[in-house]
Amino acid sequence: MAADRPKVLIVAQNAASRIGGEAFLPVKYFQILRQRGHPAKLIAHSRNRPDLSETLAPFLDDVHFIEDTAWHRNVWRLGKPLPTAIRKPVFGNIVGQINEVYQKRLIRQLIAQGQVDVIHQPIPVSPRGPSSIHGLGVPVVIGPMNGNMSYPPGYEDYDSRAEQIFTRAARHLGPLANRLIPGKRHAAVLLVANERTRAALPVRHPNVIELVENGVDLSVWSQPDEAPAAVPGALRLVFMGRLIRLKGMDFTLRAIARAREMGADVTLTVLGDGPERSGLEVQAARLGLGDHVRFLGYRPQAECAQHLRQADALVLASLHECGGAVVLEAMSMGRPVIAANWGGPADYLDDSCGILVDPAPRDDFADRLADAFFTLAKAPEKRHTMGEAGIRKIHSQFDWEKKVDRILEIYDAALSGS
Repeated sequence: MAADRPKVLIVAQNAASRIGGEAFLPVKYFQILRQRGHPAKLIAHSRNRPDLSETLAPFLDDVHFIEDTAWHRNVWRLGKPLPTAIRKPVFGNIVGQINEVYQKRLIRQLIAQGQVDVIHQPIPVSPRGPSSIHGLGVPVVIGPMNGNMSYPPGYEDYDSRAEQIFTRAARHLGPLANRLIPGKRHAAVLLVANERTRAALPVRHPNVIELVENGVDLSVWSQPDEAPAAVPGALRLVFMGRLIRLKGMDFTLRAIARAREMGADVTLTVLGDGPERSGLEVQAARLGLGDHVRFLGYRPQAECAQHLRQADALVLASLHECGGAVVLEAMSMGRPVIAANWGGPADYLDDSCGILVDPAPRDDFADRLADAFFTLAKAPEKRHTMGEAGIRKIHSQFDWEKKVDRILEIYDAALSGS
């Protein structure tokens, strides 16, 4: 049977299970393919060896690592003193291209050994980022890509002046970079998560397919057998993610304080860590939320799922979220979502399974969030109805198993040249 299946090589230098976000996507593709008995291999960077050695222990013989070299270390050392806004786009991309040089050497070895029929490069998800994986004699599938995001009107200051300059420059230079490094031009298939990303592609390509970026592992994120009793007037919220400014947690805390003033017993469990944590803890105390907001730090997936099972809803007031896998995870567990009506969450949610809150105008974003909290706190039956609708939507559109079914169809089409 395995002889009839394409030998897939997934190339993703930043593949990791603990970071979350785009880094998790290649891990999941590889893991499900191997669990199904497909002859798949993964190339990642050695910095993620401890993580992947644990997560992918049964399949570790099929995971290959790019080791750090003097080139990596010296380039990163040069960029380290510079501001993040310059270091990440400039020196991060240079390091990425160095990685791709070493990746290609390893890819050629595996192809020469007859171990690769098709290459899949799921990350980076940036539509404008160039790829040097081409000219190897096997078809290449790139994506799903997701991007072309800006902040909502009124939030322009969330990017520093340097970041604004580099973002504009990157968007203008994307076509040139992809002409000089033409992997995307030569790919068999380009996958995009949405029309917003399709519009940002820096190359004209005859085979662009829309495929949602994120999926849900229903073996982890499943509806509880018995949901905790709903309490009218109370709302137990969960946030899952990195505590960085763009997640809008300062607005969330102000909204909780406002909703409590309105008479709703709103509480929040924060699952995640990051540079904003200490400031957010101070803000929560200043707002009188010390007994109503818990900061639990990073927690593994299984523990996050357990906290979500005990909650009434998920909140994600993010202002720059291309995807938002946590939205799908909450929906899969029958939990409604309150999210900013911007980016990825707006692609996933509708009013049957959550409440989308316009982030602009900025001055009263927290008040609109508070109204949404109050609405769900006072309507347990509405929460139940939304939760059931979310489950149906996940099973029909976002199940990881169905996503892998689709990607296998795309591999076959790439191999047949159709």
